[in-house]
Formats: sequence, structure tokens, C-alpha cells
Amino acid sequence: MRYVQLRAFHHVALHGGFSRAAEELHLTQPAISDQVRKLEEEYDVRLFDRHKRQVRLTEQGARLWEITKRLFDAEQQAADLLSESRALRAGTLRIVADSALHLLHILAAFRRRHPGVRVTVRSGNTETVLESLYRYDADIGVLGDLPERGDIEALRLNSTPIVAFAARSHPLAGRGPLTLAELAALPLVLREEGSKTRRKLEQAARAAGVALAPAIEAEGREAVREIVASGAGLGFVSRAEFGADSRLVEIPLALPGGPLTMDEALVCLRERRGAKLVRAFFDAAAEGGA
Repeated sequence: MRYVQLRAFHHVALHGGFSRAAEELHLTQPAISDQVRKLEEEYDVRLFDRHKRQVRLTEQGARLWEITKRLFDAEQQAADLLSESRALRAGTLRIVADSALHLLHILAAFRRRHPGVRVTVRSGNTETVLESLYRYDADIGVLGDLPERGDIEALRLNSTPIVAFAARSHPLAGRGPLTLAELAALPLVLREEGSKTRRKLEQAARAAGVALAPAIEAEGREAVREIVASGAGLGFVSRAEFGADSRLVEIPLALPGGPLTMDEALVCLRERRGAKLVRAFFDAAAEGGA
């Protein structure tokens, strides 16, 4: 049982329909229907009788609603209490990012404005960032793309091309752009399968009829960087994340459809966009970290 499933059920019961519940939660009707369906399937129970555009609670659904009314009433009371607290002076903001490099200027500005707030930053790929948000293990995420989800609020941070990189001592260091066919014949160091950078490269290669297979697969950007620096193969990263490392050399890519770009975005659950700390961090980001 997940919180989002109970929340979807509760609002359908409260508002008497899936469309009105979706409007209230700023989600799509299919998203609400899917959450309720999963809840019913997980426990092999029917919570609503559906007839055309009308829905009615079953006996089991009515009993569950009595519980969720107490649950969400308590949640609202907690929210009211916390809204009166010192959130912007002594709260904790949890961030999970595919790369903290995109946050540096925002973090500095946020800390100047709210020095009492504790900020935690964890690393993760696209999949783990979204999972952390949906599990409420994080307040804000940073993704290597703009998500197309109705329940996610996003703010674009930057857009930069994906490039290859190699150890300075590598035979290809300093040469011109590499094609996909050339990459297929080289030892590649790729991130885990949940990585958006890897997914975009593999999609571009498949479209060109080329197969890219990792000689080494490593979890996390830093692990890839260290392996590449040892001379074991070529890695890939967005140019904004290449950074300054005297051991490494950037190598551009020559792709049939033009550059592959990573649109880094600051994201949060739409329902949490109004939370004080989340709103304050998005404000700092929108103002360019000034």
C-alpha cells in the first residue's frame, strides 16, 4: 500500500468522482484511476462501484474512507502546525541529484538567505531521483531531462551537449569528433542502466544501426570518472558536468541527428511545490542563484 494510492482513493471518495479528484490533486484522471486500480488489485477488493460516469463506495470502500478521513485530517493538522514552525530558520531540505554540480550556485545563494536550514544532498540516477520523490525520501531532485509527468513540477537549469572524455594519455585524446561507428569499436565505460546519459546514447546508436556495449559498467558518475582516468576506456557526460580535471580530456561527438543534449532540471512533486523550503529553493534557482 502506498500513500499516493490512499490519497487517490480518499479524494475520489471525497469528491464523488475521478475527474474532480484529479482536478483537486492537479493530476490526470488516468493517473488517479491507475492508483485506485493498483490499490484494489493489491488487496483483491473492490472499493468503488463504477457505472458510466458515476462512482459509489462499496461497503469495503466506505469502511476504508472512514479511516482515510482520520488519516488526512491528521495530516492537515500536522501541516497547519508545521506552517507555524521555524521551517526557514531551522528546517531540513533533502535533495537527491544526478549531479550536484548543477546546484552549487543555488546552494550558495540558498544558504546565504537561510543559514539555519540544514541541506542534505544525495546522488542518484534518473530512476532513483524519481523514486526518492515518490517515496517522500527527498523534497527536491535534479534530473538530466525535463520530465513529462503531470505530478512533477520542473524548472530548467541548463541545457548542454553530451561529450565523450578520456584520460589525457589516451591515444584519442586531443583528436576531433568521434562518430557512433567509431565508438562501437572502442572500450567504453558506461554508467548503470538507469542513467539518462547512457539511455540517450544507446537510443541514438540504435537509431543509427550501431550497438554500443560497455567494456566496463560502473555505478555513479565519480566511479566512471576514476575508471576513465586510469586509461581503461572512454566515458560520457554532459559538458556542464565535465568540470576541471587535469587527468581528463573532452572529446566531442559527431552524431547524425546533431548533438545530444541534457536538459538539467530542478524537480519536485507538484503537491509539495508550496512547501516553504521547497518554494524557497525554487525561488533561489529561478533567480539564478543570486
